[in-house]
Amino acid sequence: MTSPTADTTVLDLVDPTTFVRNDPHAYWAEIRDRHPVYWHPGGENRPGFWVVSRYADVVAAYADVARLSSARGTVLDVLLRGDDSAGGRMLAVTDRPRHRDLRNVMMRAFSPRVLGGVVEQVHRRAEELIRRVTTVGSFDFAAEVAEHIPMGTICDLLSIPQADRPDLLRWNKSALSSDDAEVDPFAALEARNEILRYLTDLAAHRRARPGDDVVSMIATATVGGRPLPIEDVALNCYSLILGGDESSRVSAICAVKAFADFPDQWRAVRDRDVSIDTAVEEVLRWATPAMHFARTATVDLELGGRQVRAGDIVTLWNLSANFDERQFHRPREFTVARDPNRHVSFGYGPHFCLGAYLGRAELRALLTALVTTVSDIELAGTPQRIYSNFLNGYSTLPVVFSGR
Repeated sequence: MTSPTADTTVLDLVDPTTFVRNDPHAYWAEIRDRHPVYWHPGGENRPGFWVVSRYADVVAAYADVARLSSARGTVLDVLLRGDDSAGGRMLAVTDRPRHRDLRNVMMRAFSPRVLGGVVEQVHRRAEELIRRVTTVGSFDFAAEVAEHIPMGTICDLLSIPQADRPDLLRWNKSALSSDDAEVDPFAALEARNEILRYLTDLAAHRRARPGDDVVSMIATATVGGRPLPIEDVALNCYSLILGGDESSRVSAICAVKAFADFPDQWRAVRDRDVSIDTAVEEVLRWATPAMHFARTATVDLELGGRQVRAGDIVTLWNLSANFDERQFHRPREFTVARDPNRHVSFGYGPHFCLGAYLGRAELRALLTALVTTVSDIELAGTPQRIYSNFLNGYSTLPVVFSGR
């Protein structure tokens, strides 16, 4: 195994506080230059793993589905504890050929027929929320706006009853991150179990009485000539919540913080000097909501000049790749006109995020509502960072919106 030499300060990438107490961008810049692929040592009852930081290596690893498997799990914390219990059953943690068959089923949830009405509702919800908070003085954008757009969208997609949505939001926030340094892994596990219990009951109900909704669509679909087990239906509905709520929520928070930090870039969007679609891509790169994804080597292979052994965990750091100077001009500048902008915030290759279109639509709706309603954006306090080694962003964002 090859670890960084003594002249490099090695951060503990397992500890969620690492990303709050240190400047991760300064760290990744040094790692990309000195040790673009390195071995992160293990700990007590915890294996080590490979760290991949350069854009080109990350993209190559995402594309190498034949030798880098997703079936054991795709999040570091899960892999360090053992195999993901959803492996081979939930789309994100499934390899070919089942991945291809399951993805074809899930793609039906993102057909134009299904998404048309959902996207219209996203725009209505964003406009209403932004109008409500503009000119009221200081407010927490995270709580008053960002929490309601993505979860509302996914719940619309899944036809979740309105009364159940607050519970799903609360559970999902606890499942991937914490608002303080004392992260309770058992609380996160219980939150995930609560979501799965709820979705299992919902899937069973929709299979028995199918309607014109996505849960019914998945519950009544067949893979390999057989219906999916009801637990697998629940897992794949959960994957839509995982991908659709947390990543979009923190991206929305990051967008508003970036506009407050870089008022010239906000004016460029507000005054229509830059297209909203182009600005959305820069927000996604800048936010990089999922800091990493992970794979497991199925054979011995070479990656970035290092020898990876079969069975090794390989972590692909989007947070580094999206700021790699070899790919992006002046990556530490927030530039809404950046084009091209081939970020990896939605991954790359066969596991490219199924919900990318919907995630972009949510940000497009938010930016459109801001442009229509808001003149100036100012911070009104210090945002609180999320404590997570997976999710990147802020849990609070005190701001003031001045109306147009």
